[in-house]
Amino acid sequence: MGGDVPEARRLNRAVGFDGGIPDEALHLVMGYVDDPRDREAASRVCRRWLRVDALTRKHVTVAFCYAADPARLRDRFPRLESLALKGKPRAAMYGLIPDDWGAYAAPWFAELAAPLECLKALHLRRITVTDADITVLVRARGHMLQELKLDKCIGFSTDALRLVARSCRSLRTLFLEECSVTDKGGEWLHELAVNCSVLVALNFYMTELKVAPADLELLAENCKSLISLKMSECDLSDLISFFQTANALQDFAGGAFYEVGELSKYEKVKFPPTLCLLGLTYMGTDEMPIIFPFSTKLKKLDLQYTFLTTEDHCQIIAKCPNLLVLEVRNVIGDRGLEVVGDTCKKLRRLRIERGDDDPGLQEEKGGVSQLGLTAVAVGCRELEYIAAYVSDITNGALESIGTFCKNLYDFRLVLLDREKQVTDLPLDNGVRALLRNCTKLRRFALYLRPGGLSDAGLSYIGQYSGNIQYMLLGNVGESDHGLIRFAVGCTNLRKLELRSCCFSERALSLAVLQMPSLRYIWVQGYRASQTGRDLLLMARPLWNIEFTPPSPESFSHVTEDGEPCVDSHAQVLAYYSLAGRRSDCPRWVIPLHPA
Repeated sequence: MGGDVPEARRLNRAVGFDGGIPDEALHLVMGYVDDPRDREAASRVCRRWLRVDALTRKHVTVAFCYAADPARLRDRFPRLESLALKGKPRAAMYGLIPDDWGAYAAPWFAELAAPLECLKALHLRRITVTDADITVLVRARGHMLQELKLDKCIGFSTDALRLVARSCRSLRTLFLEECSVTDKGGEWLHELAVNCSVLVALNFYMTELKVAPADLELLAENCKSLISLKMSECDLSDLISFFQTANALQDFAGGAFYEVGELSKYEKVKFPPTLCLLGLTYMGTDEMPIIFPFSTKLKKLDLQYTFLTTEDHCQIIAKCPNLLVLEVRNVIGDRGLEVVGDTCKKLRRLRIERGDDDPGLQEEKGGVSQLGLTAVAVGCRELEYIAAYVSDITNGALESIGTFCKNLYDFRLVLLDREKQVTDLPLDNGVRALLRNCTKLRRFALYLRPGGLSDAGLSYIGQYSGNIQYMLLGNVGESDHGLIRFAVGCTNLRKLELRSCCFSERALSLAVLQMPSLRYIWVQGYRASQTGRDLLLMARPLWNIEFTPPSPESFSHVTEDGEPCVDSHAQVLAYYSLAGRRSDCPRWVIPLHPA
């Protein structure tokens, strides 16, 4: 009965692990594997598992549009239902990448729209999308499309939106936040209200699109499942009928208080009883009472685009004990963050954006410092995400975050240059304590001032960031040696962005070679040569290197708003790609290849 299993039987079991599992069972098992890295590992077991993965993969995220070839993606995953595609580097959001840099939707739509017969959800981010591109998509997939997200995209007009509204009658989500859209009339919203009765979420927040309140009322009447509306500016008093009709609405952002100080005009605005996620535009002190009746039900509150003082923030937040998400500007001050720490014990996400740089317009000139962050860390121990612009910071505050916020998976800190002196630099020990204790961190950003982090601190980041996959660092380190020590520890880092650092091209190249998982690096502001010659040291198979030298031509580049896009520093973009060299490099970008 007992004893060792005969060698032949062990071998048969090993062979049977693959061959003995019926295809139906293997398909079912693969259906429960969602993590793309787990999927990748499973697909490497054998050819059969590779084939089953290809046939059962429902969603793919392409983290950089030039890293993959659309035709190969189509052939590998013929039954895709959902695709997310990211374009320009994140620096495009800060005016550091011109609009005509690249990242076009056309080749992707041409290859994928018709052949992917199961495709019903598409998410594009920082991509140039034209009306013609959207026409191709709608003609091929309009009858099936349920979700279209265009996030910070440019190049299209409301004509394309009208076509989507007329043709995509199964559409449940339309997302256009921060897109630059040419407004040729508001008919698109009327068409959407008439044709898309199953719409659940509509977002055209932070756009210049003008809409008629009557069309929003029609949307509420016809789309009984509408739970989220984030919109451009429209006087809140014109939305009274919409709010009365939208009985299922849970999430609202946008609108506007055009007549600040005239509470009587807005007294009749009554939000739906289901509303729990809220962001209001241009709200002032006198308008705050509009949210008091349901403040205890709020789970998300966005106050970034209001005229509230520090005291106003304190008063509102003290009435919102159930917040999970809070987004504010740094006018909230340390006093406001102390109220957050005392009141919002369930808080999961905290975002503190940069406010007006003129301290005379703020009640508290100091903005946010180590005092406020420490109060939040001690009081809000369920935090998973912190992004903050601060005027001062200490090692002790970072240690407090590491001690109390064990669930953090995303931490981002920017140290402003508003104050002449910072209390406690360098931040080496605080960064070490935070990274050592927050073991769930996957995303980490630290943008400091010169002297903010020494070579020792940079090496600590490498030593204690084994699980981090994305990192942004600015004004860190003192020498090339610090960068190399950092790189040796970053075994799982996949995406790295560096700004305003002292490193040489040679050190950057050697650092890249030390990071085995790295798939993408973008650098701006380093000790660059005129030709980028030392960047070739990082050359390897399937690795594209693009060098943008500073030149007088950069002064002629403009953003979509007509603002100058000026960068006096060289840039480097290097990335792993299965698509080979890209063919649409603008003339000021120099592809580098070994001789």
